[in-house]
Amino acid sequence: MSPRVIHTAQALVDVVVEVPSLPRRGGNVMAPPPHDYAGGAVNILLAAARQGAQCVHAGATGTGPHGDLVREALTAEGVSVSSPVVPDLDTGICVVMLEPTAERTFVTTQAAERVISVESLQTSEPAAGDLVCVSGYSLTGTTRDPLLQWLAGLPEGVEVVLDPGAIFAELDDGIRKRMLAMTTVWTGNAEESEFLTGVSDIVMAAEKCLDHLPAGAVAIVRDGPHGCAVHADGLTTELHGYPQKAVDTNGAGDTHTGVLVACRAAGMPWVESARRANAGGAIKVTRRGPATAPTAAEIDSFLAEQA
Repeated sequence: MSPRVIHTAQALVDVVVEVPSLPRRGGNVMAPPPHDYAGGAVNILLAAARQGAQCVHAGATGTGPHGDLVREALTAEGVSVSSPVVPDLDTGICVVMLEPTAERTFVTTQAAERVISVESLQTSEPAAGDLVCVSGYSLTGTTRDPLLQWLAGLPEGVEVVLDPGAIFAELDDGIRKRMLAMTTVWTGNAEESEFLTGVSDIVMAAEKCLDHLPAGAVAIVRDGPHGCAVHADGLTTELHGYPQKAVDTNGAGDTHTGVLVACRAAGMPWVESARRANAGGAIKVTRRGPATAPTAAEIDSFLAEQA
């Protein structure tokens, strides 16, 4: 069996409101009707599934219309949902205010997706070769302790892929160190990686990330349209990006991560996986909605046009 992509983080419903600008504090802006999308961990899982990866969501989903929307979106793309549904509590939402510049601002609620346990995570049955994705946002609140306990007991040979998110900088230093000690793949943006390393240059940051990770770990530092840097097998490679006219950047980083881990699960080297992830993110920002990652064929066509 090919390695699988297993995601442990929160699957939410993104309630996207397109606003002309953010309101002042205490103010108001008018907006057209919102759009509801399955988001959060769904973005990464769908991006990975569209590359042909076998994917599993190990996080929790709720009982109600939001939980139904999440499970329907995952099932439609062939993603398995391993953990049991949380009774009497629906999945939470993330209110996304999307500006004409494609910048977005979030307000996230917490509900059934935060109800996990070691046992519920273990329903994904990770095995050597699988890639287990972790979000820094899971290292807060009720998900933190069961997640860390479960990660510590993973079988040898499982890749632990950390997407730290902006929240990682706000965590207790002991929690950060505990998570980093179990991380075999770091994939963060330039700002997140600068916080970890103190270095703004993405090539240098990719190298410096290894000071905080176990021996043999991989580090990817992405910088949107400017591309990314990959440190793997003792070498650092800078890969150019593919700037596009963006209409919606929500989910672009998730698309990058999903394509990256799916390509790696398929046996591609890290550098080639990251190259395709750059292309995937570039395509995604031209589409509205968070879970609008391209298929493998669309990435093939895009890269052929860039050659």
